Amino acid sequence: MLEVRELEKSYGALRALKTLSLQVPKGSLFGLMGQNGAGKTTLLRTIAGVIRPEAGAITIDGVDALRAPMEARALVGYVPDYFGSYENLTVLEYMDFFAAAFGLSGRSRRVRCQELMWHVGLSQREDMLVDHLSRGMQQRISIARALIHNPEYLILDEPTSGLDPGTRVSVREMLCELCDSGKTILISSHVLSELSEICTDIAILDKGVVKVTGEVSGILKQIEHSNPLKITVLDGTRAAMAIFRKHPCVRSLTLSERTFSLEFEGSAEDEAALLQQLIDADIPVHGFMRDAGSLESFFLQMTEGRREQVIQSNVDESDL
Repeated sequence: MLEVRELEKSYGALRALKTLSLQVPKGSLFGLMGQNGAGKTTLLRTIAGVIRPEAGAITIDGVDALRAPMEARALVGYVPDYFGSYENLTVLEYMDFFAAAFGLSGRSRRVRCQELMWHVGLSQREDMLVDHLSRGMQQRISIARALIHNPEYLILDEPTSGLDPGTRVSVREMLCELCDSGKTILISSHVLSELSEICTDIAILDKGVVKVTGEVSGILKQIEHSNPLKITVLDGTRAAMAIFRKHPCVRSLTLSERTFSLEFEGSAEDEAALLQQLIDADIPVHGFMRDAGSLESFFLQMTEGRREQVIQSNVDESDL
């Protein structure tokens, strides 16, 4: 397990991490969500040993990463959010250089480089200059380089940023395969739909703190009860409006034609009771359901991406 406890990191007056704590289960494909400035990159760089926190602790499979940084780095492969500049190096020379840096030599070094180039689909491009590779190919070789020493954990900062849709899919498939092979993967991304598709666990960061964390399946269940309740009536919109405005679980509402959209903070039993109340008031209900859940809407609710609303309607009540 990778465990972060009460990490603190500042850049001048800016506190990037504020007593941040997080657990990444062994064997998980763990996604970090957060707006720009939330602290994702700082957290990943700190775990990878690139920067040192001012306070807190990092434990990787029982190794104290701050007291034994070299031992901890042997457990981690890191792919930053930029490729860097490597002029006049071929793909094979690039891989060979980093393999040597990790202490591999002789035949084992050549075999390891060839295995990884094949694994990421670059075996036919070993004589190509790395700075002539496409963005997607550069990302593939970055992942291969991070795997040279066969780390237990792979940390990737925005690995699909700037890639075309087809290449994003292939990178996602590669990460899933690595996770299935036993690697623990920690990934940040702005493409929230990608995280919901491939990750087993996620954490939402906001201004240097973890707002929520857990298994994706459990968080999606929370989403089911956090999205708007859509209610369509065939008649009686004025009477329905009066019921909704008095209901203690209705935080806000809008009306489009005969469909109400309610921000409803209640249980399934509360929803059933509201439906019964409409039926008892002789209001013909044509539709009654929650909007489909999405990770994006939940993310906005957990951060400051959504403004407070008040009970309102987008039509004049005289037209009801």
